[in-house]
Amino acid sequence: MDRNFVDFRLAPGDVSAIRFGVSPGHELAHAVRVLQRPAEHPLQWGWLRAVRERLPREPFELLAVLIGVDGYLPDFLTSDPAWDLEPADEAEAIRRAPIAPMLVDLEKMVLRSEGSRQDALRRMIAAPERARAMVADAWDAVWDAALAPVWPQLERILRADIAVRSRRVATAGLASMIDELHPSVRWSEGSVRVQLRLHREALDCRGSGLVLVPSVMSSLGCMVLTEPPAQPTVFYPAQGVTERWARDPASIEAALGALLGPTRAGILLSAHSARSTSQVAADAGLAVSTASHHLTVLRDAGLVASRREGTSVLHLRTPLGEAMIGAVL
Repeated sequence: MDRNFVDFRLAPGDVSAIRFGVSPGHELAHAVRVLQRPAEHPLQWGWLRAVRERLPREPFELLAVLIGVDGYLPDFLTSDPAWDLEPADEAEAIRRAPIAPMLVDLEKMVLRSEGSRQDALRRMIAAPERARAMVADAWDAVWDAALAPVWPQLERILRADIAVRSRRVATAGLASMIDELHPSVRWSEGSVRVQLRLHREALDCRGSGLVLVPSVMSSLGCMVLTEPPAQPTVFYPAQGVTERWARDPASIEAALGALLGPTRAGILLSAHSARSTSQVAADAGLAVSTASHHLTVLRDAGLVASRREGTSVLHLRTPLGEAMIGAVL
C-alpha cells in the first residue's frame, strides 16, 4: 500500500536543529475537537465531565465552525510553539493576526466544509476584521472555561514529556529519541519522517530547524506544520496521559505526598517558577530554616535546582522533578 510521508530534512548529527516547544493554541483547538466527538477520546473523559456544564455555548460554536472535527487547522489560531509561550500570548496574537493570511486560512476551511458551516465561514470572509475580533473573544471565553482550570496539570505533562525526551537525546542520541516519539515518526537518514494519511512533502530544515511539540488533547496521532512562514513543526501525543490527567491539584499533591511526604510534595508541586527560600517558606507556612531543610533534601535528590541571584537563592524544579510530577498525573 502506498504511504504518505512528510520528511523534515536536517543536517546529519545536528542536535541543535531540534528544539521543543509548547502550544496552548494547539491544545485549545484540539479541545474543541474533543468536545465535538467525545466518544473518540476516552483519555479525555475525566476532563470532559468537568468542562461540559461550564462551556459558553456561542463562543464554542464559533470555534467549532472554524476548527472543524479533524484535518487542517487555520494557521492564524496558533503562534509558533515556544518553551515560554503563554495562553495570553496566543489570544493577543489572534487579535493582531494580519488579515490577508487569515483570509487564506478561511478560504481553505471553506473548501473543506459544506452547508451551514460553509455559509458561516463565508460570512467571516465577508467581514474579516469583525470575524477576527469575534474569534479572539471566543478563544478567551472557551479557554477560561475549558482549559484555564486544568492548565497547570496539562502544562506539567507537556514539560515532563519534554524533560524525558531531552534526557533521551543526551543518553541515547537524537535518532533514538525521534524513534520513540510515536509509531508514525521515524529517523531516516538525517530526516524526521512522519507518516500521514493524505499529505506527502519533503522540507529542507537545515536553515530553520524543527520544533517538536507534545500534546495532551491531540492524543490520536501526529500533525505537522510545513507551510511558511510557520516554523516546521511536528505535534505528537505526550507520554503518560491517562484518563485521570485532569485531577485537581489537591489529589496530585496527595499522590506525591505518598512518595515524598506532604510538605516536600507541596514545595515540589509549586516549584514551577523560581522562588526564594523565604517565599517558599511563606507559601508553605513554614519557618525559613525548615523550608531550607526540605529544599536541601529535594535538591540532593535532583528534583530542585538552586541558584544565587543577588542576596537571594532561587529554587526551581529540574527536568527530573518535572518528570516525577508528570508520572503522577
